[in-house]
Amino acid sequence: MNNKDRAPLIRIAKRSDAVLAPYKVWGIRLASLVIALVIGGIIFAALGADPFKAYGIIVSSSFAKSLGRRQVLKGMVPLLGTALALAPCFKMRYWNCGGEGQITMGAMAASWFALFMVDKFPAPVLLLVMGVSGAVVGGLWSAIPALFRARYGTNETLFTLMLNYIAIGIVAWLQGGPWEGKPGSQLIPQFKNKALLPKILGVHCGWVIVLLLVFVMFVYLNYTKHGYEISVLGESENTARYAGMNVGRVTVRTAFLSGAICGLVGFMLASGTNGSLQATIANGAGFTGITIAWLAQLNPFAMVAISLMMAVLAKGSGNVQTSMGIPSSISGIITGIILMSMLACEFFVNYQVFFRRGKEEGR
Repeated sequence: MNNKDRAPLIRIAKRSDAVLAPYKVWGIRLASLVIALVIGGIIFAALGADPFKAYGIIVSSSFAKSLGRRQVLKGMVPLLGTALALAPCFKMRYWNCGGEGQITMGAMAASWFALFMVDKFPAPVLLLVMGVSGAVVGGLWSAIPALFRARYGTNETLFTLMLNYIAIGIVAWLQGGPWEGKPGSQLIPQFKNKALLPKILGVHCGWVIVLLLVFVMFVYLNYTKHGYEISVLGESENTARYAGMNVGRVTVRTAFLSGAICGLVGFMLASGTNGSLQATIANGAGFTGITIAWLAQLNPFAMVAISLMMAVLAKGSGNVQTSMGIPSSISGIITGIILMSMLACEFFVNYQVFFRRGKEEGR
């Protein structure tokens, strides 16, 4: 048999239409998480730390005390909210990478009312106006690249990424200029109490809002006409046009919805978590939300679990640093390994790997 006729040692093929049984899919995902934890444990051990103690600190610091649970819940809000916001766009194959800027612009719009209109409205009306304004401005900011995509065919990935920097730059200018509190402080004043979200179980009520959005987004994507149009457009733009759908309108509408939810997240961060506005208010949630949405396969209920895991890692890693003297960069490495393992496992869900066995007969 000629070398050119020999079957390759390793061959990769996309799985057939027969979908893996759910228990096999979740078995692969669980195995990837275990492998990631083992690799993380090796890194802890290499630094002279007990891996079991390190993981124990991460879990106990997040759940053992009420303060830890509140911090985890608070950290989960922007992650889950952003992932939910991006899901419709990704299902439509519209790559919205501008969550960071949309959160920032929504927070800016809500903050204007908190700073300059706080005495014009009673507290409930003020908070409602702040939330609506944040959603509208975030939606409009997101609709800009969608309009250019629909009209001129521009690349929405680059467009939305660039808008992130513009949004952050606008707030940074406000922070050190027109909205600056004490001269030279480079800080926007703290909101008055009536502009702050009320608390439920010790955490601002934003966590209730995002949990309600989980159910709303699930119904929207799976049981509404708009969700059906998003699904068809994501499968094939030509099919959507053939079915009589206005592709441009669906694109802009979906992008606006995505940005509106991000803007609402910005309102919750400004009025609930921070009590003020700053250029870094999104703090990476716009990008982490992309990872969460993909890991969850755009399933809103799966996003809850993944967002919780991310919040636990973020909260617990800080305690590991202070308790065991481990460099702060290690927590980011461990988190990255876990995310990469969970993303990589989707390869084995969608593809099969074949190894050459014995001698192959010539043709």
